[in-house]
Amino acid sequence: MAIYRQDSSAATFRPHDSPDAHSNRRPRVVVVGAGFGGLSVARSLKGRDVDVLIIDCNNYHGFWPLLYQVATAGLEPESIAYPVRAIVRKYQNIDFQMIEARGVDFEHRLVLTHREPIPYDYLVLAAGSANNYFGNDALAEQTYSLKNIDDAQQLRNHVLWSFERAVNERDPRRRAMLMTLVVVGGGPTGVELAGAFVELIRHVLQHDYPMLDVSEAQVILVEAIDQVLMPFSPKLRSKALEQLRHMGVQVRLNSVVAEVSNGRVVFKDGSAIDAGTVVWSAGVQAARLAEALDAPRARGRRVQVEPTLNLTEHPEVFVIGDMAYLEGYKKGQAYPMIAPVAVQQGKRAARNILARICGKPLHPFRYADRGIMATIGRRAAVLDAFGVKLSGYPAWLGWLFIHLMALAGFRNRVIVLINWAFNYFTYDRGVRLITGARKMVDNR
Repeated sequence: MAIYRQDSSAATFRPHDSPDAHSNRRPRVVVVGAGFGGLSVARSLKGRDVDVLIIDCNNYHGFWPLLYQVATAGLEPESIAYPVRAIVRKYQNIDFQMIEARGVDFEHRLVLTHREPIPYDYLVLAAGSANNYFGNDALAEQTYSLKNIDDAQQLRNHVLWSFERAVNERDPRRRAMLMTLVVVGGGPTGVELAGAFVELIRHVLQHDYPMLDVSEAQVILVEAIDQVLMPFSPKLRSKALEQLRHMGVQVRLNSVVAEVSNGRVVFKDGSAIDAGTVVWSAGVQAARLAEALDAPRARGRRVQVEPTLNLTEHPEVFVIGDMAYLEGYKKGQAYPMIAPVAVQQGKRAARNILARICGKPLHPFRYADRGIMATIGRRAAVLDAFGVKLSGYPAWLGWLFIHLMALAGFRNRVIVLINWAFNYFTYDRGVRLITGARKMVDNR
């Protein structure tokens, strides 16, 4: 069997003929993805008699629940991200390689990349998710997404640049269009983003742009069904909708987007909205890597797994988090694509890998549901956890504490806390920077 030479972060490696073969070399576990699920696997294997290699196309772990605050000028990008190498360097059996996984050769146990393939004994696929445009890929070209730091910075740049352009726009209709933001999707991301944009405009941009009539600015939240925040209880959904409208968000329910072209949002009923910014948060699906796998897939191109989180035909391969399709959350429903599921599945996958190495039986995944939450705006949130349903200020305090403690790195927690305090007491946003401004001017 061929020997593959990796870079300095991974030693020369010769795969086993079978993952349970006896050898002087410790089994290698390759983890694709440095998100919540991938890091959960690695941390669960720290100090164990295995070698772990995490691979990701980014060299950082991002805390994506706060990504919308980067897009709305509330936080610096680096305050919600942390270098993967800084996380794993204290673990002698865990390493990291910055590389993009493009497929898997299950027969030869190789992760295919844009460079040399990476061999494995055990593989955990935790590459996360991507936007779901429901077959209308043209939407990807005409809308902004919010899946990573680059997306958040691009969206922030575009919104601020639209207001700069509005200052010199003489046509009142076009000026109003430049200050109109449409957020498609009434899930937690869409609700949080819409609320944050309204606060940015009402509390900050109206002072930055006194020459503009900011009352012309609109933030419109579009949802295809008759309610927002579907995972929450009816009472909390109602509270959230009431709060959004009280803040000034225009909520448009039962509205299905048919087309977005050059800033014009067209709905299936024939109506339309002209908007300078359109953000798509209407659905997610498994990362593109899932399409390259020779494995059965379900809705949202999620990979079907056994209750033990591995593939039926390749039991040494585990799929977790947003990439995995496993029913059992509720009757006939797969586990949701949220961080707590990915973290708990990561721990179970790690335990099952160790069990398989020792020849012990594998255990099925059992989810401990600790609840869900979403912030709506300043001093307002909804929280459904441990049987307690809260809304308003108490839920907002709970949201702040839980998200602050979940951040990776003490420095990031301090920076985020300072930013939140500054924003709260001054009604200001300190990260109103337009980067890449020359390119924007040239492409106007």
